[in-house]
Formats: sequence, structure tokens, C-alpha cells
Amino acid sequence: MNFVFLYTELAGYIVNCFNELAKARNKVHVFYWEINAEAPFEFDLADGVELYSRKKYNNQSDLFAAVRCINPDKIICSGWVDSVYLKICSKYKTKIPTILALDNQWNGNLKQVMGSFVAPFFLSSKFSHAWVPGFKQYIYAEKLGFDRDHIQKGFYTANVELFRNFYLQNKDAKEQNFPKVILYVGRYVKHKGIFDLWKAFIEMNEETGSDWELWCVGTGQEFENRLKHKSIKHFGFLQPKDMNEVISKSGVYILPSHFEPWGVTLQEFALSGLPVLVSDKVGSSEIFLEENINGYSFKSGDVASIKTALKRIFDMEQSSLIKFQKASSAIGNKINVDLWVNTIMKFSNV
Repeated sequence: MNFVFLYTELAGYIVNCFNELAKARNKVHVFYWEINAEAPFEFDLADGVELYSRKKYNNQSDLFAAVRCINPDKIICSGWVDSVYLKICSKYKTKIPTILALDNQWNGNLKQVMGSFVAPFFLSSKFSHAWVPGFKQYIYAEKLGFDRDHIQKGFYTANVELFRNFYLQNKDAKEQNFPKVILYVGRYVKHKGIFDLWKAFIEMNEETGSDWELWCVGTGQEFENRLKHKSIKHFGFLQPKDMNEVISKSGVYILPSHFEPWGVTLQEFALSGLPVLVSDKVGSSEIFLEENINGYSFKSGDVASIKTALKRIFDMEQSSLIKFQKASSAIGNKINVDLWVNTIMKFSNV
């Protein structure tokens, strides 16, 4: 089959999905926005995956012509922010499945409620189906007018093989000497909660005399404003394949976001065998955090709440941390790329 993805910014985990779809003897054509400078991923593409830079198709007719030449069997569109993408979906909606990939959470605010009255009329002419990562997005898709039998979950999945292998490589060493390192991986922007994290970590270290460290991986507009401290290390951006450099020496993953529609990194580091600390605004925690089994949650933006979660980790015996490690790796495998490929094959206008 010929699949067309009308995408925004690419990341390694979605490219891994494209590769697996192509390995199932399909052709995958991906139109994408330019790579985000804050996450400069490098991609290894399987045979059958073709990337097309969106900036080369500023002329609407050129993009239409490119899609027409591909003769797609299914179109998957990332959100509704690109007006030309939407026009393409409108053109094909009555002929083939046109699938809206949606990661917005339903939170019932006034803007969403008002939009739910208008959206069904706007979206029904463009999309036959919706594909979402989790439950809150499923509810939103319903509010937008999609029938339940036209909505599928599981749109986001980590590269399970890669991160599961990190766990297998490191678990024996960690069972002998569990690393006292909290790991953050993400962009250096305020809404990721990094300033809350740094403040909470330093205060907790000073109050307890802990010898735990905080390692931070990533880059972004706040990188120059990063907090420098003897117990905090900053590594800059690392490609996913190079993450074992820090995973092998890290004990616990933390994601303190103020707003995170999903958060694939939570699955990645659960798969890697890291117990997790996660804010209550991270969508993927509905699947990849089991409270007091593989980690703890805390209130986003609340330094005191982050400190409480950190202290629970600092106070744990190594044997308990190892139990969390094993549980995390198993919990991380709840969604995988095989399920992703099977799901995309289900979409049908019949």
C-alpha cells in the first residue's frame, strides 16, 4: 500500500514507526516541516520510506501534484495547523481513509467546549478517522465529532527494541550498585518545568545532605540560562542511539512538565528500566506510570510536591529501587510498533 503522512516536526520514534510500516512491504511517503533546532534528530530510513521537505512545496499546486503522483491508499495528517494539508485531505476524504493524528487532551475549558460545536462541521469534510495516543485524546476526538468506531488509540510509541535493549544491557550492573542519578531528558523551555526541577533538587539535596545527582540532556531557548551546580550536569542534545551513555549511569527518570499532551520519553525511559517521577500534566502517565509500582507523580509547577517525590526516591532502599526498575521495563512495553502497524492497517472507509 501507499501511505502519505502530512506531518509537522519529525522525531526518532515516529520515524521508527515509518520504517516498520515500510518493512511490511508498504511505501511510506512523509511530507514534513523542517527539523526543530531544539531537537536535531538524525534519521536512518528503511527502504520504502521517502521524506519530502514541506518548504520545497510552498506552491499549493506542487504539493497537490506530488501527492497525486504517489496515488495514496491512506493519508495521515498531523493536526490541523497546515491549511494546505487540510485541503489535500478534503480532496481525498471520499475516496480513501484520511486520518487525523491528534494529541490534544480534552480538558473541558471554554475554548474547547466552544470549538466542539464548530469542529464537527469543519473536520467532517476533511477526515474520516482520528488516531490518538490515549484516553484524554480519545475523549477530545469524540467531542470533535468522530464516531467511536472511527477512533483508534496508540498513535505514539517508543522504539521499544532500542530502549528495552538499554535495560537488558544495564540491569545486572544496576542491581549490584543502583546509580544515585536523577535523569531529565527534554527541551530546555519553561513549560517543561526545568526551573522548578532545579530549584526542588537543590533544596532537597541541601536539606537532606543527599549524594544524589541530577543529569539533564537536551537543548533549547533556555539552555544558556541553565542552572549550574556541583550536583547538576548538563549534557546537551544526544541522539536516541547514544542515550545509553547516560542511561547506564542513571537511576530514575523525571518529567516535570507543566503541559505535556503525551510524552513519549516517559515510555522510553520506563522501557530502559528507570523508575519514573512524573508531573500530573503528562498525558502518557495514564499508561506508563503505576503509582508506587514503578514511580510517583507530583503536582506540576509545585516545587514542594517535586521535593516530596524526590525524597521518596532518596529514602528508598536499593532493593525497592530494583523492584521499580523491573516494573518500569515491563510497563513500558504496553504499546509497541507492531501494534502501531496493525492499527494503521485497520483504518478503512468500508
